[in-house]
Amino acid sequence: MKLALIDYGIGNVKSISNAFKIHGIDLTLTREKDSITNSDGIILPGVGAFSHGMNNLKKFELVDILKESNKPLLGICLGMQLLFDESEEFTKTKGLGLIKGEVIKLPLPETKNLKLPNIGWRKILKSEINWKGTILENLSEESKMYFVHTYAASPKNNSNILSLTEFGGTKFCSSVKHRNIYGCQFHPEKSANEGLRIIKNFIKICKNNF
Repeated sequence: MKLALIDYGIGNVKSISNAFKIHGIDLTLTREKDSITNSDGIILPGVGAFSHGMNNLKKFELVDILKESNKPLLGICLGMQLLFDESEEFTKTKGLGLIKGEVIKLPLPETKNLKLPNIGWRKILKSEINWKGTILENLSEESKMYFVHTYAASPKNNSNILSLTEFGGTKFCSSVKHRNIYGCQFHPEKSANEGLRIIKNFIKICKNNF
């Protein structure tokens, strides 16, 4: 089984690779078209600014490869945000457009003593989508994931929202699904056993896609 970890210069690729290795999968860190298109699944990592991420995807000619792929895809943190149409971070920037919607700044309620970024462990909450057969299969609403972010995706269609998470009394989209495309705003590779279960579920989805 071959899974491609997209190498575009930003992202905590080492910790992601180590998490998949626990499940017996050695990821291929690559930006080569043949390696990506011949893989059984794709992981798009990412840490940092949306515009920087898109600029690097363009620089390494990865945009069309990702948009034209029919492989199962998992975007993590910034990698999830890049799946959307655009982001308002710093300046309006077009994304991959694989999922309809935009990326917006998390609201800070005046009544709460909160600061951005949102860092720490928070629960994932059920949405309208049944988690069976998805990356969240066999997880509960008591599951806590590790977050580090200031911006979050706002899908145009609620049917793409796989889970929600609360920050300062406001719920935001913490994971998404569109066909065989998935995204996690949190870091499953840093979310202990529950996060490893998500990675195991994604591997299973890739195997079932053969």
